[in-house]
Amino acid sequence: MSVYRFKSRETGDLVMLEQHGRRMLEIMGKDPSGPGVIQPDQMPAAVQAIRTAVADDEARQKRLKDEAQTRGEPAPHFDPVSLRMRSTPFIEMLQRCEKAGVDIVWGV
Repeated sequence: MSVYRFKSRETGDLVMLEQHGRRMLEIMGKDPSGPGVIQPDQMPAAVQAIRTAVADDEARQKRLKDEAQTRGEPAPHFDPVSLRMRSTPFIEMLQRCEKAGVDIVWGV
């Protein structure tokens, strides 16, 4: 099982399973294929991108549930750990690192 380990001098390491870490990086417009860095000046946009993705994901799930209910079908099943829950520690890390002016790195 592969993982992403996000590191900074301000916080403890944030470890995510490969699929979830990859999704976070893709949401932020970062290349998940190798090592990388998020610099403090990039962090506000990263937080906003994640928040937008969470809102879009929740709207999509609501729409799919409503459509199933309209058709009289059972509600679809989604991952019990939502994108909102998975992204919360990452957003907190981004905000703390931005305030401290330190980078977040992975794959190093």
